[in-house]
Amino acid sequence: MTLNLDAYWMPYTGNRQFKRDPRMIESASGVWFTDSDGRQVLDGHSGLWTSGLGHARPEITEAVSRQMAELDFCPPFQFGHPKAFELATKIADLMPGDLNHVFYTNSGSESADTSLKMARAYWQLKGETRKTRFIGRLKGYHGVNYGGVAVGGIPANKKLFGEVLETDHLSHTMLPENAFTRGMPTHGAHLADELEALVERYGADTIAAVIVEPMGGSAGVLPPPQGYLQRLRDLCDKHDLLLIFDEVITGFGRCGAMTGADAFGVIPDILNVAKQLTNGAVPMGAVIASTEIHQTFMDNGGADYVLEFAHGYTYSAHPVACAAGLAALDVLVEEQLPQRVAEEAPYFEALLHDQLSDKPFVLDVRNFGFAGAITLEAKGDEPLRRPFEIAMAMWKRGVLVRYGGDTIQMAPHFVMQREQMDQMVGTLADCLTELN
Repeated sequence: MTLNLDAYWMPYTGNRQFKRDPRMIESASGVWFTDSDGRQVLDGHSGLWTSGLGHARPEITEAVSRQMAELDFCPPFQFGHPKAFELATKIADLMPGDLNHVFYTNSGSESADTSLKMARAYWQLKGETRKTRFIGRLKGYHGVNYGGVAVGGIPANKKLFGEVLETDHLSHTMLPENAFTRGMPTHGAHLADELEALVERYGADTIAAVIVEPMGGSAGVLPPPQGYLQRLRDLCDKHDLLLIFDEVITGFGRCGAMTGADAFGVIPDILNVAKQLTNGAVPMGAVIASTEIHQTFMDNGGADYVLEFAHGYTYSAHPVACAAGLAALDVLVEEQLPQRVAEEAPYFEALLHDQLSDKPFVLDVRNFGFAGAITLEAKGDEPLRRPFEIAMAMWKRGVLVRYGGDTIQMAPHFVMQREQMDQMVGTLADCLTELN
């Protein structure tokens, strides 16, 4: 069958190039994709940071199939179904501190915007009606909805759409002296002190929350400098600001712990998840709030039949997504996969730095847990071209990686074996050498 490629407007894709030279994936199993030519392609990015358990897990497939036959949809407004409550309890049990109230979304972008609305509404209910501003961070990524784009710090995601929120941004933490650092950089904790200057400029009574990724992902794997996140936490406490962690990438194992909050030892007031929640099998996200935030909504809700938070989605807590989430988290816990990531991360780290640091065009190598990236020197006045060319060369050699901005990004499945990591990084090293 010859496909008509015209109707589908693809997301985050150079549509014109793709439709000249399509890269079609037809099936997946474990850490492998199969393309339309029948080739086995090593998935070097866990789907899109989504599928750490490996593709086509039978536990998830069976759970989803059973759920479709039992209850394919339940209206989430004013009605519930058992698995929504089971999954919320499981998620809360896996969270640090008192992050124990789960509000479902359908994606990381929806989680970001939900967390911003939740933070603003919290301060309104507390009588702090001027606390409406948000502080993000340059190079931060919080999805593509208007709120997430506003607090995000990637200029290309903003330029066509304008600003819709009162925001400002902390500096990013990619310092020249931290290039080629293995794991968390030693320099940069002082950059958190920029929050003091922003508080002085705007007043703490106008700032609702600070939102950051504990480890930047989409901008090219940016581990936090040692002490940075704790300093942000301390300053938020000092000035009575909420701290939101966007853990859409770091949540559920990627950093060698259940959450980035666990990995870095800092607990936010609100924590956003998506991707790994269902192993990418069914779209789903969640915002997990502290007891204080949840109770503030409950205490100010009026009569008990009146909704406390005027927010939600048609597909919130979708029964099939809940079934996938329950099965995925069971596998994650039973197979102790965050622990496996922590144990294997030093091997992945050594592989990245030993094989890539001296290759042509490589300006930096960064890693933490099962996340790694390189920054590439611009090709003339085209900083995006070289990553694209490298990624296409790797695809032709049977390895999929993510290219974004001036970076190549790798995210091994939590179940990936060392020989497969060798293939992934070795192929990248070969392509860099050959491109030269």
